[in-house]
Amino acid sequence: MTSTATPPPSPAGAPPVPSGGGGPEPEPPVWLRRLRGFGYAPRVRGADVRTRLVPPYAHPSEQLWTALGVPVAARERWQRVMAWVGPLLVTLVAGVLRFAHLGSPKAVIFDETYYAKDAWATIRQGYEASWPKDVDKSILADPSGVALPLEPGYVVHPPVGKWVIGLGEWMFGFDPFGWRFMTAVLGTLSVLMLCRIGRRLFRSTFLGCLAGALLAVDGLHLVMSRTALLDLVLMFFVLAAFGALVIDRDRTRARLAAALPVDADGRARPDAAVAQTLRLGWRPYRLLAGVCLGLAFGTKWNGLVVLAFFGVLTVLWDAAARRTAGAGAPYAAMLRRDALPGFLSTVPVAIGVYLASWTGWLLSADDGKGGYFRDWGAKNDRHSSLSWLPEWLRSLWHYETEVYKFHVGLTSGHTYESNPWSWLVLGRPVSYFYESPAPGTDGCPATETGKCAREVLALGTPLLWWAGCFALLYVLWRWFFRRDWRAGAIACALAAGLLPWFNYQERTIFFFYAVVFVPYLCLAVAMMIGALLGPAGSSERRRALGAIGAGVLVLLIIWNFIYFWPIYTGGTLPMDSWRGRMWLDTWV
Repeated sequence: MTSTATPPPSPAGAPPVPSGGGGPEPEPPVWLRRLRGFGYAPRVRGADVRTRLVPPYAHPSEQLWTALGVPVAARERWQRVMAWVGPLLVTLVAGVLRFAHLGSPKAVIFDETYYAKDAWATIRQGYEASWPKDVDKSILADPSGVALPLEPGYVVHPPVGKWVIGLGEWMFGFDPFGWRFMTAVLGTLSVLMLCRIGRRLFRSTFLGCLAGALLAVDGLHLVMSRTALLDLVLMFFVLAAFGALVIDRDRTRARLAAALPVDADGRARPDAAVAQTLRLGWRPYRLLAGVCLGLAFGTKWNGLVVLAFFGVLTVLWDAAARRTAGAGAPYAAMLRRDALPGFLSTVPVAIGVYLASWTGWLLSADDGKGGYFRDWGAKNDRHSSLSWLPEWLRSLWHYETEVYKFHVGLTSGHTYESNPWSWLVLGRPVSYFYESPAPGTDGCPATETGKCAREVLALGTPLLWWAGCFALLYVLWRWFFRRDWRAGAIACALAAGLLPWFNYQERTIFFFYAVVFVPYLCLAVAMMIGALLGPAGSSERRRALGAIGAGVLVLLIIWNFIYFWPIYTGGTLPMDSWRGRMWLDTWV
């Protein structure tokens, strides 16, 4: 099966390909020609602009169809069927891994002590409560006997993630399975989304399914899918927004391609008038992206940073589409036609969704018996310059400013804090749960001479992440020197999840925040594996060697995931086996 439908770039030093408008392209400047020594290739000028605006999907080779015994008449139908069957099979495997013994360990692990209880209060009364200390044991023993506190609780994250977690508790009860159910659902669905996003990016069902399969066997994604924390919810909505923008890109480029004039041979040609003046019309998927980004923002505030990155990305895609269609001044055309609609369909929509997520808090009583700070506007700020604003908005604004002060001032040390410089190499994972069962108890063999270890460690699959470091370098090279928009999209999404944390070197932050950019790391590895397999038209020897190398890498990653499975899921291990999995001293 071919890895991509994009034709190979012109070799270094090759003369520029004539454009459809007639006449050769001008020779690029000297500095640009020198970049060819590093792999730079000019943009390919195809005869039919439609294939550049909307590249076709890759098709399996004739040899594969013949080997499978699929008749010629049925191949197109099978291609469409496998576009969904493949992702669904990968998703099924991911779901089994995430839901297997989901209620184990039967404990309140790590920050579940906050979010499980906040979610229960939010789903019951619309806002968080102030829980007594040491109530976790009572909840695990008999949740029906624990009363919901009347005192409001001060929390430092918006409500969307807690509404999501609370939905599982509403369906299945106030216990570990209930509060982990929805994160397991979103973790499973995110694998399906990544399969389909990867397929659309690479124009290859195989590479799309590979990206989803890599996400399915990532340890950090697995652990976060089995834990009631907010970051997996944030990852899901960010990924959904990314997918919506990729679909929007395809649809708008198809609209541009359909509007271009066609020559006597039936081939579309660039047209400056169409490219610079065509209105791209109603764009529901970009609006959907705005809603998803609002839900991400309403889960954790770093969703707002992602909104900024993705907003720039989508308008740059519009400019690139207009340039491909023949616009002489694509950025000016984008600013005139696309920038304002792009802003209105994302930023105001996201802010509106964010405000709507506070509905439970807003509808609570403002006499001191509702949500935390809900009565602040009624008691304070009546004579300030903001007194003309509604009372509820002043209360919410005050709440948000207090939360901001908390976040920027959070510098207290923590055993598992880490610096974002170390995240990609798995410098300091987070232990969510640890017990030392005695021999003959809780799965520890009676033959053991000492205690066993039982742990849930938020650690990415090491070989996947370390391969991802090389894949990231490849993606950056591909974006800069080969001007590959797919590499640029992956790099942008990964940067949106990682780079902002470098502004908070003194703040207490943790490795598990990295789950937000794990899907794009998997896309980068899939793209690198696609390069290992070789471009279309490669020799059989090249394809065979590439397939062997790619297959070995994927099998090693899967083996690595299986090897670490016990410490992802709280399995009991003899102490020597547990120590054997602590590859770095900083993992202990």
